Amino acid sequence: MTQSAPHREYTDRVATGSLPYQSCDGCLSAVFPPRVICPFCGATDLSWRESAGLGTVYSASVIAPRDAEPYSVVLVDLDERFRIMSTVVDLPARDVRIGMRVRAGVDPDGPTGPRVVFTPEEREAAS
Repeated sequence: MTQSAPHREYTDRVATGSLPYQSCDGCLSAVFPPRVICPFCGATDLSWRESAGLGTVYSASVIAPRDAEPYSVVLVDLDERFRIMSTVVDLPARDVRIGMRVRAGVDPDGPTGPRVVFTPEEREAAS
């Protein structure tokens, strides 16, 4: 079912600790970022799903502000077949690599509120 404010629904769900995305009831495509219309087939029947949070770094950059620690900006291809921009935490930015497997989590204290972040999958398994 289509919501009138899909971004609000997304941020509310992230705040509960999940990585939500939409699925088109018409063509079954994963839809991200949240929308009111499927970008693949034009259907308006989109359902919410929760990602398992596993993915692969597609692209990685290092941002090095003058007065702060460098941090990574990544595009991650999730196993559910959608892509998200975020950061990899608990790893020096220069060590983030394309092809690295990562696991999603939620940083409740992000700069603008709760946000999805990633950690290397190997580190998660070692915990």
